[in-house]
Amino acid sequence: MSNFDDLCSVLENLDPRTYGDLMLKKTQDILMAFGKMSEDEEDCIALYCDFLLCAVAADGVLTKEEFLLAKPVLDRMLDADISFEDALKYFGEYGLDKPEGYKDTMDAIVDMLGMVSPGLKDDIILVCMLVCAVDGKISDDEKAWIKRLIE
Repeated sequence: MSNFDDLCSVLENLDPRTYGDLMLKKTQDILMAFGKMSEDEEDCIALYCDFLLCAVAADGVLTKEEFLLAKPVLDRMLDADISFEDALKYFGEYGLDKPEGYKDTMDAIVDMLGMVSPGLKDDIILVCMLVCAVDGKISDDEKAWIKRLIE
């Protein structure tokens, strides 16, 4: 088993409290780093939300656990209180069930950010992995996308 697979296994098996603490800490670190790069707080939050949403969509499937994690992002983007059924409809209508272009774009952005701050790139990748692991399993499609982010 590779170090990558070991890390995936650890993240898939985190207890809820540790998961939440790590997600919160890394989110704060990322938003602080974004804030140093741009004074536009809304743009910083939007970029962070894009990474979260892309990680949710990485395998083209929206699970209930991913929905619950992404719900605040979806509610904000759509300016509504979104149900799981609404989210599934939105997921298909906006092509998140076939996210290849989205994943390519976010991969390019993380590479650019990594040139400025390798630590920021690592934090973004870890958050994406956490999002993918929220349902207890990082799928093969999710792993493939995360490996692209790492390269």
